[in-house]
Amino acid sequence: MHPEVAAYVLGVLDDADLQAFERHLDSCERCQRELKELQDVPDLLDDLKLQPSASEDDDPPISMSR
Repeated sequence: MHPEVAAYVLGVLDDADLQAFERHLDSCERCQRELKELQDVPDLLDDLKLQPSASEDDDPPISMSR
């Protein structure tokens, strides 16, 4: 995966890198496919932020217990 694809999707590229990546994206089918695959990630991350976290009283999942 091209590292700039994830940075682009998350909106963390600075102006110069954003412009350079968008020029690259115009001609790179691989990055276009990767972008399509990752386009929902920001919304999924936002949804996770809204979910309540486990309280300290909750038992950890079995896979995390010793």
